[in-house]
Amino acid sequence: MTTVQHHGAPAGPRPRALLLAALAGLGQAVALAQPGSGQSLWWLQILSLAGLAALLRRAGGTRRAFALGWLFATVWLVGSFWWLFISMHRYGGLAAPLAGAAVLALALALGSYYAVAAALWWRWRPGQRLGAALLFAALWLLAELARGQWWTGFPWGAGGYAHVQGPLVHLARYGGVYGIGAVAALLAMLAVQLRARDLRSARAWALLLALALAWGAAAWQRQQALAAGDAAARPALTLALLQGNVAQDEKFQPGSGVAQSLQWYGELLRSVRADLVVAPETAVPLLPRQLPEGWLDTVAQYYQDAAAPQALLLGMPLGDAAAGYTNSALGLAPGLAAPYRYDKHHLVPFGEFVPPLFRWFTELMQIPLGDFRRGPLVQPAMDWRGERLAPNICYEDLFGEELAARFADARQAPTVLVNMSNIGWFGDTLAVDQHLAIGRMRTLELERPMVRATNTGATAVIDHRGRVTARLPAFTRGVLHASVQGRAGSATPYAWWAGRWGLAPLWALGLAVLGGCWWRGRGRNAAGQVPRS
Repeated sequence: MTTVQHHGAPAGPRPRALLLAALAGLGQAVALAQPGSGQSLWWLQILSLAGLAALLRRAGGTRRAFALGWLFATVWLVGSFWWLFISMHRYGGLAAPLAGAAVLALALALGSYYAVAAALWWRWRPGQRLGAALLFAALWLLAELARGQWWTGFPWGAGGYAHVQGPLVHLARYGGVYGIGAVAALLAMLAVQLRARDLRSARAWALLLALALAWGAAAWQRQQALAAGDAAARPALTLALLQGNVAQDEKFQPGSGVAQSLQWYGELLRSVRADLVVAPETAVPLLPRQLPEGWLDTVAQYYQDAAAPQALLLGMPLGDAAAGYTNSALGLAPGLAAPYRYDKHHLVPFGEFVPPLFRWFTELMQIPLGDFRRGPLVQPAMDWRGERLAPNICYEDLFGEELAARFADARQAPTVLVNMSNIGWFGDTLAVDQHLAIGRMRTLELERPMVRATNTGATAVIDHRGRVTARLPAFTRGVLHASVQGRAGSATPYAWWAGRWGLAPLWALGLAVLGGCWWRGRGRNAAGQVPRS
């Protein structure tokens, strides 16, 4: 191993390196949903991450690596969820400078995980190229896990979401979105370490062959599992997915949005025909006791007496002051002893609960905030026509490990996932396409179809292979008539381990690699030497 002496703390990164880090971070954001088409670009995600890896290898010191990683992550995250500005400024009434500062502060806070990861990589990187790539992948994994779980978690824009199509798609059923992200990081660092002499290296070709064989085995096994599921395909359910397109600034106004919702949804819910009708999150923006007399009873009676049996999942708040309020899905179908109920478990900070010490911030906005009560992590599915329908509300589908918890008991595992959302808060932005990609990743991880009913989009049907089979144009009012085939059978490896242990196995894997590199690098650091990679 060749070494160089390390003398003192280096100066900060050069302007050119900072510019390249910012451009790479922007590429990471674009890879998640390309402006214009909304399509993910898997190759750009790896390429932009390779750009960061190349900059880190030439960082010249821990502080420089920290700065480069932080800038990359901050630009990437701002580019991924800049639309939070719309919810706070346009709909919340927060002054534009404050709303912009809040988005930047969030990106800086979350980006600090990746800054620490970059600094640790520089400090503890092994001299061997494979070891350096493994450490980079482990640190990237740990940063993504921290962002996804700490402080209730906000993993929107995780790098793995760029891979809902492309060669790494086969890995979703094994390692989920975070596992895919780690593999992408491994490939990115390996790529920037390639040398012309590697064409004559037996070791390099052996590594390439091993990676190709692992990918081929994963792809083959996935195809076998999907083919077995297709052979046992169930009868399709016909669907009517309602998209009200109620303007967000009027949605909770009694004289406009509320009246509009009650009229439009009320008429459709009493006339539409399908095996399953789904209306989005808070399609009815009032508690049952606040509804016009007889409104809900008339809807319920329709589903009890319909000539052809059909079921409804309707988004609305439930509860009272004594028991607490919940953001819920109400299920109606003939033969139910009582209406089905699902209460949202993973609540949105500031929108559905106020974090400690932040009430002053929420009071600056005019968003109809609620201190909602959490539902249990695992709740019974709605049994209907041989299917187990498992609702999730809004960005709950961002947490694959929580959806996987419903697969711990194979006898009660969902056969169809149902997402009910309202992301009208974020305007006509790429948030719609990003959220659709999130739903596609869940279907790839769990190999169950997902139907999505939303206020403004994307109202769609995603099959168990992650393909969008039907979609209603966003920001239009209408009904998507489609069908879905439920899937049963064995859970995916990801559903099996995440359903039992959550993300603990990935944490353990990342920390084990990190610990091994720290231990090996302790002696070098004590001698004041840094390996040249």
